[in-house]
Amino acid sequence: MEDKTFLEDDFTFVSQDHEVILKDEVLPEKPFWKDILKRFCENKGAVIGGIFILLITILAIVVPMLSSWGFDDINTSIANHTPDSTNWFGTDNYGRDLFIRVWKGARISLFIAFAAMVIDVCIGIIYGLVSGYFGGKVDVIMQRIQEIINSIPTLVVLIILLTIMKASLFTIILALTFTEWIGMARITRAQVLKIKEEEFVLASRTMGAGSFFIIYKEILPNIFGQLIIMFMMNIPNAIFYEAYLAFIGLGLPRPEASLGTLINDGFDLFLVYPHMMLIPAAILAILMLSFNLFGDGIRDAFDPTMKER
Repeated sequence: MEDKTFLEDDFTFVSQDHEVILKDEVLPEKPFWKDILKRFCENKGAVIGGIFILLITILAIVVPMLSSWGFDDINTSIANHTPDSTNWFGTDNYGRDLFIRVWKGARISLFIAFAAMVIDVCIGIIYGLVSGYFGGKVDVIMQRIQEIINSIPTLVVLIILLTIMKASLFTIILALTFTEWIGMARITRAQVLKIKEEEFVLASRTMGAGSFFIIYKEILPNIFGQLIIMFMMNIPNAIFYEAYLAFIGLGLPRPEASLGTLINDGFDLFLVYPHMMLIPAAILAILMLSFNLFGDGIRDAFDPTMKER
């Protein structure tokens, strides 16, 4: 065999500091909400959607408050004016300023959608938590009731209810909450069925915790992310239903305005004065698209499978 000789500089240490070599690097813990915010901000569509939602909301609140025009002020001398420097969105056939009425309508549509969805969330979460946690006969009875209500098309329920009751803000919110809670109840029940057999829930039950404590302290915080996603995804549906009801003449009574009633008012004069319908329709389309993009971003941000590996 050939003899090999090694010189002093053939082998060198990676680092002269032996403690650095043997010590594991401990990365700082990253808060959960920062992780969610980082993934959300990486979704450009969701960020743009959130900006448009914020912008439309601010305009809907501020413009009717600061304008010298009232949303129901009539001036027949300027009826059916096209957009100009004085009336940015033009006027309707009564001479009412459409710029004010559009943002007033956006405020009403947003209020109806958020109010209806908050009520839906409260009903759906409680219903789903009780049904999923207790199971057995309680779950069977509650699911049959839910299936009976869900078997009736939502639009049919809304139309019948608004036909019986006098059209008002309260009636529209009540009509939207009548069936929209079912989707939230289903998601909540499915999440509870998955979570309630986890070890931390069994540990709480073993230590003598009551059902109320387990539901609201152990289960609910662990499904909160899914509920937020469901809430954000349902808001465009509520806005659409309100606009649809207003478009077929079951919306707010005149001179009150929502985006749906403005589209309905402009539809009859579309061929002559298209701006009366196109402007509120464009605001409605942007609002619904923005909420869909924003909801998709929240869904992806809360989804643990979207984490970088």
